[in-house]
Amino acid sequence: MVIWMIDPVAFRLGPLNIYWYGVIMAFAFFAGTLMAWLYAPKAGINGDHVINMLILIIPASIIGARLYYVIFSWEQYRSNPAEIFAVWHGGLAIHGGLLGGLLAGYWYVRKNGLDFWSVGDLLAPSIILGQAIGRWGNFINREAYGYPVTPDFMNIFPEFIQKQMFIGGQYRHPTFLYESVWDFVVFLFLVFYRPRKRFSGEILLLYFSLYSIGRFFIEGLRTDSLMLGPFRTAQLASVLLILVCALFYARRRRAEKRKNF
Repeated sequence: MVIWMIDPVAFRLGPLNIYWYGVIMAFAFFAGTLMAWLYAPKAGINGDHVINMLILIIPASIIGARLYYVIFSWEQYRSNPAEIFAVWHGGLAIHGGLLGGLLAGYWYVRKNGLDFWSVGDLLAPSIILGQAIGRWGNFINREAYGYPVTPDFMNIFPEFIQKQMFIGGQYRHPTFLYESVWDFVVFLFLVFYRPRKRFSGEILLLYFSLYSIGRFFIEGLRTDSLMLGPFRTAQLASVLLILVCALFYARRRRAEKRKNF
């Protein structure tokens, strides 16, 4: 079989290469920002706060995602530290991005006297939508793929996915696609459920929980997991997030019931 792959360079501006990974990530951020800005008035939040927050959250997320990835892949970068800054080659870990974005967002809402949980409910669907889109950057870079599968199994996918997932002489689980689809399903659920939420913060907690459930199982199929000893860091982070969210969910649900009693 002829080895075929999508050119990671989307277009060139003179000597400057513009990579598909960057284009897709930029579109993911734009789509998420636009959705949050449009919904902000319904949530009782000034749309200017969305723009101002995301000016902080987006770079904080990228820095956090990159630092997380580099820390857990240090052997890869030890001998070539300049590659640490080459984010267009991929290597952004979502859990680091969530942590960086969460810290930046929390600082902003505290500084401006906003309610953290209400803002979280506003932004959660936008975040998961951005993740669903962003996974296609992994597809272009041939990242986030899984263990080998048979040609018969791959026949259920479109030909362009089959070709891009033919790596090292074998077809691979398109785990980037599994996660993208899961994220989009969670996005649709959150958008549908948001007007029916029972307490402030429920949408944010559901986002973290549902995303983590899907990520835990999909991560088990991947071959490029970041590791902490014998454990996959994404699975550890997913379990931790589920437990923390369950605790906060129970507490905030009880508080809402007492308030309405």
